[in-house]
Amino acid sequence: MDERIQRKVEKLEQHCQKEAKEFAKKVQELQKSNQVAFQHFQELDEHISYVATKVCHLGDQLEGVNTPRQRAVEAQKLMKYFNEFLDGELKSDVFTNSEKIKEAADIIQKLHLIAQELPFDRFSEVKSKIASKYHDLELQLIQEFTNAQRRGEISRMREVAAVLLHFKGPSVRNDIFEDTAILCQRVNKQVGDIFSSPETVLAKLIQNIFEVKLQSNVKDHLEEHRKSDAEQYLKNLYELYTRTTNLSSKLMEFNLGTDKQTFLSKLIKSIFISYLENYIEVEIGYLKSRSAMILQRYYDSKNHQKRSIGTGGIQDLKERIRQRTNLPLGPSIDTHGETFLSQEVVVNLLQETKQAFERCHRLSDHSDLPKNAFRIFSMLVEFLCIEHIDYALETGLAGIPSPDSKSANLYFLDVVHQANTIFHLFDKQFNDHLMPLIRTLNCMIGQMKHILAAEQKKTDFKPEDENSVLIQYTNACVKVCGYVRKQVEKIRKSMDGKNVDTVLMELGVRFHRLIYEHLQQYSYSCMGGMLAICDVAEYRKCAKDFKIPLVLQLFDTLHALCNLLVVAPDNLKQVCSGEQLANLDKNILHSFVQLRADYRSARLARHFS
Repeated sequence: MDERIQRKVEKLEQHCQKEAKEFAKKVQELQKSNQVAFQHFQELDEHISYVATKVCHLGDQLEGVNTPRQRAVEAQKLMKYFNEFLDGELKSDVFTNSEKIKEAADIIQKLHLIAQELPFDRFSEVKSKIASKYHDLELQLIQEFTNAQRRGEISRMREVAAVLLHFKGPSVRNDIFEDTAILCQRVNKQVGDIFSSPETVLAKLIQNIFEVKLQSNVKDHLEEHRKSDAEQYLKNLYELYTRTTNLSSKLMEFNLGTDKQTFLSKLIKSIFISYLENYIEVEIGYLKSRSAMILQRYYDSKNHQKRSIGTGGIQDLKERIRQRTNLPLGPSIDTHGETFLSQEVVVNLLQETKQAFERCHRLSDHSDLPKNAFRIFSMLVEFLCIEHIDYALETGLAGIPSPDSKSANLYFLDVVHQANTIFHLFDKQFNDHLMPLIRTLNCMIGQMKHILAAEQKKTDFKPEDENSVLIQYTNACVKVCGYVRKQVEKIRKSMDGKNVDTVLMELGVRFHRLIYEHLQQYSYSCMGGMLAICDVAEYRKCAKDFKIPLVLQLFDTLHALCNLLVVAPDNLKQVCSGEQLANLDKNILHSFVQLRADYRSARLARHFS
């Protein structure tokens, strides 16, 4: 039986091998057929592409011939209609048939544009006739719109409104911003009474005002001075952008759809984007040239040619050697009592910088504001501190008589006195105008807020299954601590001396306030309270990196407050009277106890009362 089965197996294996060979042969034949078919498809595709290219080329040629032909026909028609105005008699059916008011409106708009380009002395009469017909048609369309409104024919109103849209409308006064606000206020109620979707209609009106009237007005005022007068260009840009944003604020009171803030912001951006992109370069260029001119004008008035005076370590070394040995190691300068300091110059430089700061605050993108403000401040340091104050001090030093000199005119003390007065003015502007613009700490706190809002979940502190919590601290805590440590490291690398402690003190206090307020947004179960304690412990570790005693003390107190989230009700009074919490206001303690999920239980309320 084994031999029979073995022979049967061998026969089946042979049969299987034979079929496998035949199947492999068939597959090879199919692959060859597939390759041939693919080649045919490729050739067909190439042929189709060739034909398509030819068709496109032919279409381009036809369009190239047809477009000039259509323009020529259009121009011929306009010339014919223009001749009628020139002759003083309108014979064409389009002007005499009231049913063709739409076609007449299209023609008169084109003729009106052409007429504006014609010289007034030769074509004053025909220009007047075209303008008269233009306004007549506009009035007819307005009347037609009114009639359709009375009849309740919404479709006709839309049709007429679409034609009226291309007319310029009544001439506006010089103040387009006031006119726009008044116009929108006036038509808002009418639009609401007439249209089923008034917000869309009003938004379209505002869009057209911005994209046509405002954009043209901005371009006219800015392009005129863009390359020739940087001062006037910057003033105009600041004023126009300010008035446009103020207008946008007024328009926010109207219903313009769901996201009117984004809608109006896009309209403003479309008008000013090309001017704001390189604003700071124009500002810095103007400030540099203006500051240089103010200084040069002052030194010219004194008939003084500025000279290069050495500063730094070598100069100090020379001075020490000269004082100890009485050797004349440098040229002595006779200043004749002149301090080479001017409060008028300083006031002018500070005023120019103040205006630049104001423009920077208004025209800079939020993310670029700190670095742009710093560039302006650097210009002030260069021209006021280095080119004026430092130069005067160095010149005054060089004018100090040698110890054996018979002259006793110590004018250098006058220089010191004036320099000190001037520097106080500089310091005031630094605090008043630069510091509010450089919001690095605000940005850091804002970034921490964003991390907490994105990463912290309500279930972190009130898990569904109290026994399944395995983490030591929440993901939000890990990310915030990582971010804070990086910022502390950056601050230490970027500053030195007491500046480091001052900045870290401010950042640490704000960091504590952020976490304190963040924790008060949640309700805590027993296990959730434990997680909150673990999170605050991590925040406290992070606070140690600040090396500021006050910051660490704040987080120690916060850690003690978090114990109120988990302590047994019977022990609440004891914990509240502990060393770290005894001096805190009772309302603060109560606010943390209220965060407990079991706060409303009679037992807890009784123990804490």
